[in-house]
Amino acid sequence: MTASDPSVTGNDTPALDPRLPRHVVPNNYGIHLVPLIEDATFTGSVTIDVQITESTSEIVLNAAELTIASVSIRRGDETIDPTWRLDSDTERMHLHLDSLLAAGSATIDITFAGILNDQLRGFYLSTYIDDDGVERTIATSQMQSTDARRAFPCWDEPEWKATYSTTLDVDAQHLAVSNAAIVDETMLDNGLRRVKFAKTMKMSTYLVAFVVGPLEATEPVDAGGVPVRVVHRPGQGHLTSFALDVAVHALTWFQEYYDIPYPGDKVDLIAVPDFAFGAMENLGCVTFRDVLLVIDPDTASQPELQRAADVINHELAHMWFGDLVTMQWWEGIWLNEAFATFMEIACSDAYRPDWRVWDTFGRMRSMAFDVDSLCATRAIEYPVHSPEEAEGMFDILTYEKGASVLRMLEQHIGPEVFRDGVRRYLKTHAYKNTKTTDLWDALEAASGEPVRTMMDGWIYQGGHPVIDIEDTPHGVRVAQSQFTLDPTGADDRTWSVPLAIAHDEGTTRVLLTGNETVLTGISEAKTANAGGAGFFRTQLSPETTVSTLASDFATASPADRHTLVDDAWALTVAGRWDAADFIDVARACAGDDDLNVWQAVSAGLSNIAHILDGDALAAFQSDVRGIARPAFDRVGIEPGANDDDRTRERRATLVRLLGVTGADEAIIEASAGMFDHADASLGAAALTVATHHGDESMYQRVHAAWQMADTPQAEVRNLRALANFPSTTLIDWLVDEILDGTVRTQDGPYVLRNALHNREAGERVWQRIKDNWDVINERFPSNSLSRMLEGITALDTDDGVADVAAFLAEHPLPQGAKQVEQLQERQRVNAALRAREADRLGQTLT
Repeated sequence: MTASDPSVTGNDTPALDPRLPRHVVPNNYGIHLVPLIEDATFTGSVTIDVQITESTSEIVLNAAELTIASVSIRRGDETIDPTWRLDSDTERMHLHLDSLLAAGSATIDITFAGILNDQLRGFYLSTYIDDDGVERTIATSQMQSTDARRAFPCWDEPEWKATYSTTLDVDAQHLAVSNAAIVDETMLDNGLRRVKFAKTMKMSTYLVAFVVGPLEATEPVDAGGVPVRVVHRPGQGHLTSFALDVAVHALTWFQEYYDIPYPGDKVDLIAVPDFAFGAMENLGCVTFRDVLLVIDPDTASQPELQRAADVINHELAHMWFGDLVTMQWWEGIWLNEAFATFMEIACSDAYRPDWRVWDTFGRMRSMAFDVDSLCATRAIEYPVHSPEEAEGMFDILTYEKGASVLRMLEQHIGPEVFRDGVRRYLKTHAYKNTKTTDLWDALEAASGEPVRTMMDGWIYQGGHPVIDIEDTPHGVRVAQSQFTLDPTGADDRTWSVPLAIAHDEGTTRVLLTGNETVLTGISEAKTANAGGAGFFRTQLSPETTVSTLASDFATASPADRHTLVDDAWALTVAGRWDAADFIDVARACAGDDDLNVWQAVSAGLSNIAHILDGDALAAFQSDVRGIARPAFDRVGIEPGANDDDRTRERRATLVRLLGVTGADEAIIEASAGMFDHADASLGAAALTVATHHGDESMYQRVHAAWQMADTPQAEVRNLRALANFPSTTLIDWLVDEILDGTVRTQDGPYVLRNALHNREAGERVWQRIKDNWDVINERFPSNSLSRMLEGITALDTDDGVADVAAFLAEHPLPQGAKQVEQLQERQRVNAALRAREADRLGQTLT
């Protein structure tokens, strides 16, 4: 899935055992559902073949928000009618028998009814407006983490793998899709069409999926023997070629990389109008936000295309790593998601080498650093005791940090050895469940390296090190300590750190296992992280960093230059450097023409601008123009005929930097007329600049573009740009449309997050959120609320910190408790940066 708990051990264990009793094992589910879309209900039955391993008078499984009509248990010619009760608190169904049921096989039959909900989980409704302006409704599903129990009674834990035979009775005109291929279709006397699907492979309940409604599908294309389609709303078939091309490449590439055929019988990629996550790896029935599948490559920007390719690759990587082989319990979800994140980049790199996605991955690593540098970080893997805690696992530490440490390991033992270990792991554990140590064992067998010893520190403790480098008479001394943005929060934990020391004579690689060591025979080290694959910071002096960037940008790799700039900003936020030092680093990059370097420079400079006001801000904006103008002049405002994607995106990055952070009047004026530029990256950047400086007429123009957008990318781009306008009145209009449902439920929290970052209106947005908390908490998917609150980090005054703390103390988010704790700490860190630097830097600038 494309998307948190003390740092090591998680929350205290509740009294209830989170795991179901283990003496009844499901083997196959026969699921029959009748979705009544107009009534927002469904009826159904499930036949579950089970193996009873010891005599019992009680069977316990999961069920939630279902009305049970009947239950029976069959064994041979005997039928038993148990009593049953539903426990809404534990989401369990208890079947009670009058006498012991002996060990052996049995079949459980349950009939039930449920609600097609509007919460984007379980079996739910999603709507779209067709070309005639008529609202159409589909029924779709999202089972991960623990919502299959809302669609049918089941053993809703990842370890209880079984096969599934699904039947759907649907409107005769509706398309029906599930995990496997259709094997039979029959018209019924009641006018419905009965669609039967083939039996699936053995898999977990969270991968079960069904989609029904007025939809269309492309003709299947072949991907190494696997038929692939895109399912979409009518009239969008012409926008599916990019997704199909990516999917065909991915399925072919993954079958070769894993050395295992695709484990299903087909792949349908489903564009869902309303979807809480980015996408979901249901076997053979992969669901996505439509913005990730329905794409016009001629009008989408390079980041939009890359994001779509990455997510498609991520979900298809899961068909093996996650679906075929699955974690035993939710604490191991990082292994599924981190590996799929790692593999999405590897596959995208093979698909479009010119995108240089491993360089771009440095930005993902930086996102993980931001959270992992907090005292409130957590271990990648920790005990999970409840559905709320399972939901909290889907965060940056699971995805981006997990992928980063896997990339570090791959580079340490070698890509081919790593691949061989992955193949061994998948072949050994196919159709089974695993723990983290099973992967380490496979990689150790392939590499001969002590992988488990090296990786345990990265997985089972939170945080990461900073490497200090010092020249001594005996060589280069390297030492590690925990890096935290709050310097009072570090302790004496250590890691096994694969260092790549760049120096004048080349690169020296060493595994640092203790606090420090001295490397003899080398001197004048420039970084401990050559290539940028290590998940750690490097502490250099500002002078060394500036010298390296100013003199070596033509020879140092782009990844090294990006890492130096990114580390420099982290050292600034942590108070190890002054903000003036980072500005010097930015000046040293004036001659650089790498996209990722400028993205890192831009991120730091925009954060500095946020803490300044008045004359100090004006002086800083002048500095920004002086830093960025030479690079912008080299690339020019108009795209060249031979520009590649990265050049176009570099131009867009510089337009944003100059127009938003630098308040460059020429850029601001030009941007108002470039929304629809043929270069989509430039058009998107112009939209950002213009909306940061726009008035009511501009707001109405962008609002109309959002409502009349002819692609999902244009819709999202214009909607999110509405949060930029520097007017509390205009932002109030936007918040009104979020609260009244004009803005889709899936999008509202993310627009509010962006609006909280609005320099002029952020405090007003926070007040609106507080005033409407009950509405927001009820309407939006629970997993999206902590994402919305990411915006509180911009409320970085003492008053803002106190107000947020007081409100969230009274309005906790159980499913996002750790993320909220992290966000509040980052808000305090940002406030400390403002208090430390605003006056000092202001005096320097003016």
